Amino acid sequence: QVQLVESGGGLVQPGGSLRLSCAASGTIFSIMDMGWYRQAPGKQRELVAGITSGGSTNYADSVKGRFTISRDNAKRTLYLQMNSLKPEDTAVNYCNLVSASPRAWGQGTQVTVYS
Repeated sequence: QVQLVESGGGLVQPGGSLRLSCAASGTIFSIMDMGWYRQAPGKQRELVAGITSGGSTNYADSVKGRFTISRDNAKRTLYLQMNSLKPEDTAVNYCNLVSASPRAWGQGTQVTVYS
């Protein structure tokens, strides 16, 4: 049963921007530490950005200064604003708990950065 639904991906040129959204259901969203992960073909899934229940954020060095993670607990939605996109950002992006025991992975949303 789908409980985390990602959207907002697309095809953009280098330097472009996208805003990803993750709609959560069937969970106590407000008390969970949440994050955006990405996985490119042939690579391990990696945590790109995280946000705690209290609003503290952290970012992978590769996206620091370009991406901003945020959350709206009333809407049970997680966001990722992606600016100054680079070809290396091309990946399927997923939202999930920042936890040793995340929920089942959803379909994700594809971000493709091309020239």
